[in-house]
Amino acid sequence: MESFEDLGVTPDLVDALTAEGIETPTEFQAAAVPVLLRGNPLLAQAGPGAGTLIAYGVPLLQRVDPEARSARALILAPSVEVASRLAGSLSGLAQVTGHRVGALDSSWALPEVASILFSTPEVLLQAVKASRISLEEVEGVVVDGFTSLEAKSRAALETIFESLPKGAHRALLAQPLTEDAETFGRAHFSKAVHIPPRAAQAGVETAPPPRGEVFYRIVSEGKEPELLQALGFAFDEGARHALLFFRTEDQAADVGDMLTLHGYQAGQVGDGDAPVWLAADELQARKALGEWPDPAEVVTFSVDVPPEPDVLDRRHGGPESSVILVRPRELPHLRDVARRTGYRLVPGKEPIPTRVSGELERLRSQLERSLNEVELAPYFLALEPLFQAHSPAEVAAAAMALLNQPQAAGRSQVPATPREEPSDSPSGPPPKTWVRLFIAVGEKDGVGPGDLLGAISGEAGVEGSQVGKIEIRETFSLVEVVPAVADKIIRGLNGTTIRGRAVRADHDRGGPRSRGGPGSRGGPGGRPKRKLKGDRPPDS
Repeated sequence: MESFEDLGVTPDLVDALTAEGIETPTEFQAAAVPVLLRGNPLLAQAGPGAGTLIAYGVPLLQRVDPEARSARALILAPSVEVASRLAGSLSGLAQVTGHRVGALDSSWALPEVASILFSTPEVLLQAVKASRISLEEVEGVVVDGFTSLEAKSRAALETIFESLPKGAHRALLAQPLTEDAETFGRAHFSKAVHIPPRAAQAGVETAPPPRGEVFYRIVSEGKEPELLQALGFAFDEGARHALLFFRTEDQAADVGDMLTLHGYQAGQVGDGDAPVWLAADELQARKALGEWPDPAEVVTFSVDVPPEPDVLDRRHGGPESSVILVRPRELPHLRDVARRTGYRLVPGKEPIPTRVSGELERLRSQLERSLNEVELAPYFLALEPLFQAHSPAEVAAAAMALLNQPQAAGRSQVPATPREEPSDSPSGPPPKTWVRLFIAVGEKDGVGPGDLLGAISGEAGVEGSQVGKIEIRETFSLVEVVPAVADKIIRGLNGTTIRGRAVRADHDRGGPRSRGGPGSRGGPGGRPKRKLKGDRPPDS
């Protein structure tokens, strides 16, 4: 079994990974790390659950100069929330190497001086256009989650890749690796290494024999509430012990402390007095479980999604009942691992729905109206066969995806009403289809259009297409938005900070006037005469 040291990782990073409880690379990490350390372009079929962040994050930390104070490595993710979460996860290792990690998000200070920068393609492009971020010194770029990028993000991604230095290293990760991803790779990558090799992707690999079935349950990001519910259900159904599998010993210990606070005694596998058993070593746990007299008394749980087939088989290949807790973003990876192992995934209990934002919130509202106003009984007959192979949450998500694809083949099209763009004229009020918001941060605070757009997207969950012209004044900013989301943006921004400054947002009530010209409310330069409650916090 390979170690990170065998892959060419430096001792300081090996020690840092060990301190985090990460000692053995996953299947994908073992394949990808050497490729990226050599600087080869990479097209990989991999997603959350396979260990992707470590796979590209460690090579970036090893290759990028820690003294750099501008973007040398870019990681582009499907959403601001994902980019911020990934940046937070990598920052622990970066403290060991001395790199500055940042994300183009209002919760991150001074992302302009981060040498490893996380963002979405749209927000990054806005920052480049506003001269906040330069691409001139970028040495490497990773697209993490290409399949999840919306059309606008892919358009921005094309522009970014066309602007990269010619020698910048490139990697693209997608699960699955679709033809769109391959087409993008052919256009922007030269002699890319494929993981897995193309022959395996094309289905040349031999299908494994059927190994049975394993239940899965879609859970929220933290997993703890659903884990407690699942344990309670298992014990109510007659189980005497629950065996929980984890990626690392540290994770097992943390969950063990949480379970103790909730009244569950946790111990080693085979401890007859402990109802919950914790394990990070699958082989050792499987050996101890084989000595237990009645496997029917035990239910095994994967709290961390198995990263590869061998791990899935070792955890859930026994006669006892099995459940895998999987986040929605990890489900494509789990399906791929189960397929390669020979297991059939069976949906478990109804999952807790996850939060949505932007355009998806509009679709959710439509579904809520349908639930209250439409007779649904006839539709259950059509959907019942789907519920045998997929969880109700997956079927609902597929329905939302269809609603969000008006250009799908075979569907009748209703011409969309053209969106009225905000005028670029230096005078006159915004168009009637827009309203203007006042935001009490401006040029003196170091705020640019990208900061405001990122905050609106991240804090209020509003898409960039619903935001119009952004004007940055000396002490405040004016933002044109679609009327339907104005109040949502105000609620989302108030109480937050941008670049260390407290944000106050409200409707701009100055009435018809020129942009920055006569008629603006307030004193010189159009500064509004208004008092804000509370003192502005000092710079961080």
